[in-house]
Amino acid sequence: MNLLRAAAAVAGLTLMSRITGLARDLLISRIFGVNAATDAFNVAFRIPNLLRRLFAEGAFQQAFVPILADVRARQGDAGTRLLVDRVTSALFWSLLLVSLLGVLAAPALVWLIATGLARDSSAFALATTMTRWMFPYILFMSLVALAAGVLNTFKRFAVPAATPVLLNLSFIAAALWAAPHFDPPILALAAAVVVGGALQLALQLPALAAIGMLPRLGGVLQAFRDPGVHRILRLMLPAVLAVSVAQLSIIINTNIASRLSTGSVTWLAFADRLMEFPTALLGVALGTVLLPNLSAAYAENRLADYRRLLDWGLRLTLLLALPAALGLGLLAEGLVAVLFQGGRFTWLDVQQTARALVGYAVGLVGLIAVKILAPGFYARQDVKTPVRIAVGVLIATQLANLVLVPWLAHAGLAVSVGLGACANAAFLFVGLRRAGLYEPLPGWRLFLLKLLAALAVLALTLLAANVWIDWQVLASRWVLRAALLAAAIAAAMAAYFGTLWLLGLRPRDLILRG
Repeated sequence: MNLLRAAAAVAGLTLMSRITGLARDLLISRIFGVNAATDAFNVAFRIPNLLRRLFAEGAFQQAFVPILADVRARQGDAGTRLLVDRVTSALFWSLLLVSLLGVLAAPALVWLIATGLARDSSAFALATTMTRWMFPYILFMSLVALAAGVLNTFKRFAVPAATPVLLNLSFIAAALWAAPHFDPPILALAAAVVVGGALQLALQLPALAAIGMLPRLGGVLQAFRDPGVHRILRLMLPAVLAVSVAQLSIIINTNIASRLSTGSVTWLAFADRLMEFPTALLGVALGTVLLPNLSAAYAENRLADYRRLLDWGLRLTLLLALPAALGLGLLAEGLVAVLFQGGRFTWLDVQQTARALVGYAVGLVGLIAVKILAPGFYARQDVKTPVRIAVGVLIATQLANLVLVPWLAHAGLAVSVGLGACANAAFLFVGLRRAGLYEPLPGWRLFLLKLLAALAVLALTLLAANVWIDWQVLASRWVLRAALLAAAIAAAMAAYFGTLWLLGLRPRDLILRG
């Protein structure tokens, strides 16, 4: 399989998801604005989202995919099917219980994640209600994560990459048509979360059936007695700790933001959505393709292929993430203005969101590199090393908050996250080198020189665009402003990739088969 083509296919489908996500955010920003109600929604949505990342896409995927690859290599499809049945049963009953407990404990959870919201009793009550509505989302998304792990192990990357579009479409429908029928209207977004989760699961089931891996739900006791489930649970415990550290940082930052000026939570949320665009296109696409291939290479003792996969992932990360970070940082105001300004989203909101986006852009390369480097440990069923690194990064991030938040307010939180991500990636890289798991292949020095030259040309192009375009003056002329933004991005991309082409870099240099 051509891994560059597979990653490009995943990235293309992820692009569809991010485009519909931007359309969703554009509508939400204009219809609902930035206020206590939108802060309440973002707090409420963060709670099931945190648990989804903790139990489903995070710790579960890191433990499940390497074990699944190992079982498939040793026991074939019959053993794989039995493991999928047992894991599905264990996951379903466990998350059903978690969802029920979450509905009951919603007030305490909202208070823990955003104590500042308690200053406004109506906003706190609204966040509690929406949390209760949205908690079943974790059950749906955990099963979606299981299905994605199975499909990716079988190198069926398309359906898992496409499913997030359904959540965005659910949001769009809720904002346009359902909101007037809810009181308050923002409750429609909470309903959209649950509907979107159910639709994503429904889309995965036929794909599982097509490869003969549609799971059968069994009893909870039988599931937890299975040796394969035991292996996954043993790996999940340190993985939960690793992911918990990252999510704890998000909880702390949300809590701090809730104590700052009204709108801080929402400004950070919109900036984070823009950051998710390149993070998903690059980090998720590469991580999705790399983890099952790294797991298979390690299980089959193909260490040269294992190192080659990591090297390929790192080169693509620098090639694509560095220009994306520069673009987000230098065009932050233009991007936010074109995508979100209008209706209840004011120029002040543009400026505050852009400040947060610049802060996040500092760590874009680190955020994406972590998704390449961490699978190098997970593929070996080593989760403890990333845990130790993540704990240290959490402490460093919060120390940075003490310095940066009084100076930069909510943007300081974004800068701390960015710096923490870079530190995380650096320590993971050093850990792989010290363990002898990764050795850079020949050609890195010349590759970096070409990259630096192209980045310099890109930066000059974007700086020139900012000199010529006044994004605030063009507020009433959205079409012209959007056209100018598109032209600036196109010129920057042409300058960057054109320079790389002139310096001799060709697409065939990045092809890798696995």
